[in-house]
Amino acid sequence: MAKLFSRIAGFFTSRNFVGVDKAGNRYFTRTEEIDGIIKEKRWVKFKGEEDPTSIPVEWICWLNGQRKKPPTPEEMIELEARRELTRQNVALLKKEDEERRAKEGSSRKTVSTGKVGGPDLKSFIQQFPTASEGEKPDEESDAMDKVRKREAEAENAKEEPVPASSEPSGSGATFRPGTWQPPT
Repeated sequence: MAKLFSRIAGFFTSRNFVGVDKAGNRYFTRTEEIDGIIKEKRWVKFKGEEDPTSIPVEWICWLNGQRKKPPTPEEMIELEARRELTRQNVALLKKEDEERRAKEGSSRKTVSTGKVGGPDLKSFIQQFPTASEGEKPDEESDAMDKVRKREAEAENAKEEPVPASSEPSGSGATFRPGTWQPPT
Protein backbone atom coordinates (compact mmCIF):
# COMPACT_ATOMS: atom_id res chain seq x y z
CA MET A 1 0.00 0.00 0.00
CA ALA A 2 2.84 2.35 0.82
CA LYS A 3 4.40 1.66 -2.56
CA LEU A 4 1.16 2.57 -4.33
CA PHE A 5 0.80 5.75 -2.29
CA SER A 6 4.41 6.77 -3.04
CA ARG A 7 3.84 6.24 -6.78
CA ILE A 8 0.69 8.38 -6.73
CA ALA A 9 2.42 11.09 -4.71
CA GLY A 10 5.43 10.93 -7.02
CA PHE A 11 3.16 11.35 -10.01
CA PHE A 12 1.99 14.75 -8.81
CA THR A 13 5.21 16.05 -7.29
CA SER A 14 7.94 15.03 -9.71
CA ARG A 15 6.40 16.08 -12.98
CA ASN A 16 8.16 18.63 -15.17
CA PHE A 17 6.25 20.98 -17.44
CA VAL A 18 7.69 20.71 -20.99
CA GLY A 19 5.50 22.87 -23.19
CA VAL A 20 2.11 23.83 -24.54
CA ASP A 21 0.65 23.59 -28.04
CA LYS A 22 -1.61 25.88 -30.06
CA ALA A 23 -4.78 24.21 -28.71
CA GLY A 24 -3.69 24.78 -25.08
CA ASN A 25 -2.78 21.17 -24.32
CA ARG A 26 0.05 20.94 -21.78
CA TYR A 27 2.85 18.37 -21.95
CA PHE A 28 4.72 16.88 -18.99
CA THR A 29 7.53 14.45 -18.27
CA ARG A 30 8.97 12.68 -15.26
CA THR A 31 11.63 10.08 -14.68
CA GLU A 32 10.92 7.00 -12.62
CA GLU A 33 12.84 3.91 -11.71
CA ILE A 34 11.22 0.59 -12.55
CA ASP A 35 13.16 -2.57 -11.69
CA GLY A 36 16.42 -0.65 -11.57
CA ILE A 37 15.87 0.95 -14.96
CA ILE A 38 15.29 4.69 -15.16
CA LYS A 39 12.58 5.52 -17.67
CA GLU A 40 11.15 8.82 -18.81
CA LYS A 41 7.37 9.01 -18.82
CA ARG A 42 5.67 11.56 -21.10
CA TRP A 43 2.03 12.58 -21.14
CA VAL A 44 -0.39 15.30 -22.15
CA LYS A 45 -3.03 17.14 -20.15
CA PHE A 46 -5.80 18.20 -22.48
CA LYS A 47 -7.38 21.60 -22.26
CA GLY A 48 -11.10 20.97 -22.07
CA GLU A 49 -12.36 17.80 -23.71
CA GLU A 50 -9.90 14.94 -24.26
CA ASP A 51 -9.52 14.95 -28.04
CA PRO A 52 -6.42 13.09 -29.27
CA THR A 53 -6.90 14.55 -32.75
CA SER A 54 -6.09 17.99 -31.35
CA ILE A 55 -2.46 17.01 -30.71
CA PRO A 56 -0.02 18.26 -33.39
CA VAL A 57 2.16 15.68 -35.14
CA GLU A 58 5.37 17.05 -33.63
CA TRP A 59 4.03 16.58 -30.10
CA ILE A 60 2.78 13.07 -30.95
CA CYS A 61 6.30 12.17 -32.08
CA TRP A 62 7.70 13.50 -28.81
CA LEU A 63 5.12 11.61 -26.73
CA ASN A 64 5.93 8.34 -28.54
CA GLY A 65 9.67 8.82 -28.09
CA GLN A 66 10.41 9.37 -31.77
CA ARG A 67 11.86 12.77 -30.84
CA LYS A 68 14.25 13.28 -27.96
CA LYS A 69 13.55 16.99 -27.56
CA PRO A 70 10.10 18.55 -27.50
CA PRO A 71 9.19 20.94 -30.32
CA THR A 72 9.96 24.59 -29.64
CA PRO A 73 7.40 27.39 -30.14
CA GLU A 74 9.53 28.78 -32.99
CA GLU A 75 9.54 25.40 -34.72
CA MET A 76 5.77 25.11 -34.33
CA ILE A 77 5.24 28.60 -35.84
CA GLU A 78 7.51 27.75 -38.78
CA LEU A 79 5.74 24.45 -39.43
CA GLU A 80 2.30 26.09 -39.23
CA ALA A 81 3.41 28.72 -41.77
CA ARG A 82 4.65 25.95 -44.07
CA ARG A 83 1.34 24.07 -43.73
CA GLU A 84 -0.62 27.24 -44.53
CA LEU A 85 1.52 27.85 -47.64
CA THR A 86 0.85 24.26 -48.72
CA ARG A 87 -2.92 24.77 -48.23
CA GLN A 88 -2.78 27.90 -50.41
CA ASN A 89 -0.83 26.07 -53.13
CA VAL A 90 -3.34 23.20 -53.13
CA ALA A 91 -6.25 25.65 -53.44
CA LEU A 92 -4.49 27.41 -56.34
CA LEU A 93 -3.81 24.11 -58.13
CA LYS A 94 -7.43 23.02 -57.69
CA LYS A 95 -8.63 26.32 -59.15
CA GLU A 96 -6.27 26.01 -62.16
CA ASP A 97 -7.36 22.40 -62.69
CA GLU A 98 -11.05 23.37 -62.65
CA GLU A 99 -10.39 26.16 -65.18
CA ARG A 100 -8.46 23.77 -67.43
CA ARG A 101 -11.26 21.19 -67.25
CA ALA A 102 -13.84 23.86 -68.02
CA LYS A 103 -11.89 24.84 -71.16
CA GLU A 104 -11.52 21.22 -72.24
CA GLY A 105 -15.15 20.53 -71.43
CA SER A 106 -16.36 23.15 -73.90
CA SER A 107 -14.25 21.71 -76.73
CA ARG A 108 -14.54 18.03 -75.89
CA LYS A 109 -17.51 16.12 -74.59
CA THR A 110 -16.78 13.21 -72.26
CA VAL A 111 -19.26 10.51 -71.41
CA SER A 112 -19.06 8.99 -67.98
CA THR A 113 -20.56 5.56 -67.58
CA GLY A 114 -19.67 5.30 -63.92
CA LYS A 115 -17.30 2.41 -64.59
CA VAL A 116 -13.66 2.47 -63.67
CA GLY A 117 -11.45 2.75 -66.75
CA GLY A 118 -9.22 -0.16 -67.58
CA PRO A 119 -8.59 -2.89 -70.11
CA ASP A 120 -11.59 -4.75 -71.48
CA LEU A 121 -10.79 -8.39 -70.78
CA LYS A 122 -13.47 -9.85 -73.07
CA SER A 123 -12.24 -8.01 -76.15
CA PHE A 124 -8.67 -8.95 -75.25
CA ILE A 125 -9.51 -12.66 -75.05
CA GLN A 126 -11.46 -12.55 -78.34
CA GLN A 127 -8.26 -11.60 -80.16
CA PHE A 128 -6.93 -15.13 -79.72
CA PRO A 129 -8.33 -18.02 -81.77
CA THR A 130 -9.79 -20.83 -79.77
CA ALA A 131 -9.96 -24.46 -80.81
CA SER A 132 -13.49 -25.75 -81.17
CA GLU A 133 -14.31 -29.27 -80.09
CA GLY A 134 -13.93 -30.74 -83.60
CA GLU A 135 -10.55 -29.17 -84.34
CA LYS A 136 -7.26 -30.45 -83.06
CA PRO A 137 -4.96 -27.69 -81.83
CA ASP A 138 -2.01 -30.07 -82.17
CA GLU A 139 -2.34 -29.99 -85.96
CA GLU A 140 -1.62 -26.27 -85.97
CA SER A 141 1.39 -26.62 -83.69
CA ASP A 142 2.66 -29.56 -85.79
CA ALA A 143 2.49 -27.38 -88.89
CA MET A 144 4.41 -24.62 -87.08
CA ASP A 145 6.97 -27.18 -85.92
CA LYS A 146 7.59 -28.22 -89.52
CA VAL A 147 8.08 -24.59 -90.53
CA ARG A 148 10.48 -24.02 -87.66
CA LYS A 149 12.36 -27.20 -88.53
CA ARG A 150 12.79 -26.09 -92.15
CA GLU A 151 14.02 -22.67 -91.01
CA ALA A 152 16.46 -24.27 -88.58
CA GLU A 153 17.79 -26.62 -91.27
CA ALA A 154 18.27 -23.72 -93.66
CA GLU A 155 20.05 -21.76 -90.95
CA ASN A 156 22.26 -24.72 -90.00
CA ALA A 157 23.22 -25.29 -93.62
CA LYS A 158 24.66 -21.77 -93.75
CA GLU A 159 26.60 -22.02 -90.47
CA GLU A 160 29.47 -24.28 -89.44
CA PRO A 161 28.53 -27.08 -87.03
CA VAL A 162 28.97 -26.05 -83.42
CA PRO A 163 30.37 -28.65 -81.01
CA ALA A 164 27.85 -29.75 -78.36
CA SER A 165 28.48 -28.49 -74.86
CA SER A 166 26.86 -29.00 -71.51
CA GLU A 167 26.27 -25.26 -71.15
CA PRO A 168 22.73 -24.01 -71.78
CA SER A 169 22.19 -22.34 -75.10
CA GLY A 170 19.27 -20.74 -76.89
CA SER A 171 17.29 -22.99 -79.20
CA GLY A 172 15.74 -20.17 -81.22
CA ALA A 173 13.30 -21.40 -83.86
CA THR A 174 13.49 -25.05 -82.73
CA PHE A 175 12.19 -24.35 -79.22
CA ARG A 176 9.23 -26.46 -78.17
CA PRO A 177 7.67 -25.82 -74.75
CA GLY A 178 7.85 -28.72 -72.33
CA THR A 179 10.56 -30.65 -74.18
CA TRP A 180 13.66 -29.56 -72.28
CA GLN A 181 15.09 -32.01 -69.77
CA PRO A 182 17.96 -31.25 -67.42
CA PRO A 183 21.27 -32.93 -68.28
CA THR A 184 21.91 -36.18 -66.42
